[in-house]
Amino acid sequence: MTGRLRQQAAYEAEIARLWAGQADAAHDLGHLRRVWANAQGIAREEPGADLEILLAAAFFHDAVNLPKDHPDRARASALSAGVAVDYLSRTGFPPAKIPAVVHAIEAHSFSARIEPQTAEAAILQDADRLEALGAIGIARMFAVSGALGRALFDPADPLARSRSLDDRAFALDHLEVKLFPVAATMRTATGRRIAAERADWMEGFRSRLLAEIG
Repeated sequence: MTGRLRQQAAYEAEIARLWAGQADAAHDLGHLRRVWANAQGIAREEPGADLEILLAAAFFHDAVNLPKDHPDRARASALSAGVAVDYLSRTGFPPAKIPAVVHAIEAHSFSARIEPQTAEAAILQDADRLEALGAIGIARMFAVSGALGRALFDPADPLARSRSLDDRAFALDHLEVKLFPVAATMRTATGRRIAAERADWMEGFRSRLLAEIG
């Protein structure tokens, strides 16, 4: 096992310990692994990022996982960064790199509204936001909406032609409220290309859904 794989395994074990007893289909170890895979893919096409920093940030970015409707949701990324600092400072991670991990974690969040200042932060933000797009984005959207007790769509007006969009009531509204706009927020050229492809797929999914429900 390479050093990076050993690090990944250690990070996964720590996150599994922190998340023991939690059940969130949209934020699980699979999500973290996919974000890391996305990050590596972007970094390969746009070199310059420190993968040691990126790996740690990818696996700790949701260390404190608060529900979407939690009053402290906007602080989740800062709390996650604090958890990362505590763990990394105890496990031999290069101290000089810890601030870059913190910045990447804090800047990945929509609600934190922090502008990425490093290659690692820009890549992590894109890698995480790609999880909100495409087939996986649709799957996670419905998982979160179901956990929060929201309806799949408004049967009388699924496209909100005669009402205001309300993704707190209808899952499908979340496409227009949040997910389609995500594609326009990508920081890297690679992220923009992948995001555009995934947004197109979501448009097709919605069209198929509307055709099936009449």
